[in-house]
Amino acid sequence: MTFPDITPDLKTAMPELRGRLLANQSMAELTWFRVGGPAQVLFTPADEDDLAYFLKHLPQELPVYVVGVGSNLIVRDGGMPGVVIRLAPRAFGETSAAGDVVTAGAAALDKRVAEMAAAANIGGMEFFFGIPGTVGGALRMNAGANGGETKDVLVEATGIGRDGTKYTFGNADMKFVYRNSGVDPSIVFTSARFRGRITGTDAIRARMNEVQAHRETAQPIREKTGGSTFKNPPGNSAWKLIDAAGCRGLKVGGAQVSEMHCNFLINTGNATGHDIETLGETVRERVKQISGIELHWEIKRIGKS
Repeated sequence: MTFPDITPDLKTAMPELRGRLLANQSMAELTWFRVGGPAQVLFTPADEDDLAYFLKHLPQELPVYVVGVGSNLIVRDGGMPGVVIRLAPRAFGETSAAGDVVTAGAAALDKRVAEMAAAANIGGMEFFFGIPGTVGGALRMNAGANGGETKDVLVEATGIGRDGTKYTFGNADMKFVYRNSGVDPSIVFTSARFRGRITGTDAIRARMNEVQAHRETAQPIREKTGGSTFKNPPGNSAWKLIDAAGCRGLKVGGAQVSEMHCNFLINTGNATGHDIETLGETVRERVKQISGIELHWEIKRIGKS
């Protein structure tokens, strides 16, 4: 399917825009699952000022969604009406360290934050090494792994509102909860500052090696997947509940519950977005029937069915 091409109208309304606008851009190419319909418009801003200019002049009725590397995302087969914003690493991916603080653009990989911290002898950010997303996604969903969460190290984040205004959010302003933040969803995060603690290089590297070893031995990281599918219920583990419900290896179309780690769904090669989402809902139903516990999606699902 395709959407009406509105890029000419947007370019006319924004003569000073420097970023790139693409009509009906495939979202399957931008997600780890490799599924989903097109984005009506994909916008890649040139820099923070260009992003602010775009948001300020964008018609309010057009929906906006931001994607990073698409590692925690199911795009439905009907695609994304409106605008998808993707921050490019060249403009939003720089990282630096000073003292016990790491500064990173929203397009920087979480893994890069961990590497920058390690190079500066800053401990406490090793958990980022095991998260296959970007800083922007980590801010939005309080990303965490291996005993650490974004809220544990964030000093402040910057972002731009739908009216083009730039904002700064302290840790408390983020209103972090488990795998989410309370900041207005229309805010597009652009950068963040994280504080750790000065630590010996050997200890940091050893912890990063532990994180990587866990990923390689316990998670299907070489498959087309979206990472952890469901949030862990209080006092329980999603994968244990899924396993107990007999869902390990369960298939719907080209989608399958991973045999290696059953809180991961994988695209075996020809899955659709509908296959993956239907499989996830089937797992939720079976877990509810067996255990009485309702699993909640951790993976974001966006777009039209």
